[in-house]
Amino acid sequence: MDKQEKKPIEDNEENPPNISRRDFLKGMGTSAIATSITIPPAALAAAADAGAPPALGEAWIQLNVNDRTHRLKVKSHWTLLDVLRRELGLTGTKKFCDRGSCGACTVVMDGKAIYACSRLAIEADNRKILTIEGLAQGGKLHPIQEAFLEHDGLQCGFCTSGQIMSVKALLDKNPRLTQDQIKEGLSGNVCRCSAYPKILESAMAAAQRG
Repeated sequence: MDKQEKKPIEDNEENPPNISRRDFLKGMGTSAIATSITIPPAALAAAADAGAPPALGEAWIQLNVNDRTHRLKVKSHWTLLDVLRRELGLTGTKKFCDRGSCGACTVVMDGKAIYACSRLAIEADNRKILTIEGLAQGGKLHPIQEAFLEHDGLQCGFCTSGQIMSVKALLDKNPRLTQDQIKEGLSGNVCRCSAYPKILESAMAAAQRG
């Protein structure tokens, strides 16, 4: 009996090519890049006509920080945290997660507690900003700072400035907060040392003084 010749397997729907997972992902990535760089010029022109903002390299801004006015040239990607620490030397505002997750960089802007790492410096132009350095007056600690010291509301201290600034914003809005309201208000401030009972106790003591 004659042996039948085996025909080579062709790539078709019934016999797909043997493609590895890596090759597939590389192909997908290449397709995505190709798609992203083949935007028709007409589409770009339409976006410009629609008022899309031009790329910003540098800009002059004016910051009111702790009742002092600073005029600075900043780059478009600088965060408020970068400017406070590097340009103004206000290192009491801590840089930790740098992604809006821990609250160590909390400052008060226009009466509201914000994460300085998640706000561009150009967004803070002509806004009123308060950092931990602006609390003490005439060499005397702020009542919230005193409460944290008296009730041992800290361990390593890295998150403490952010905790205090959050309490400041809370008490400015409502000086008679309940324990549950303080817990909710401080939920965005993480303490890796887990000193939460003492932090809460300190915040409650500050509220009672108000």
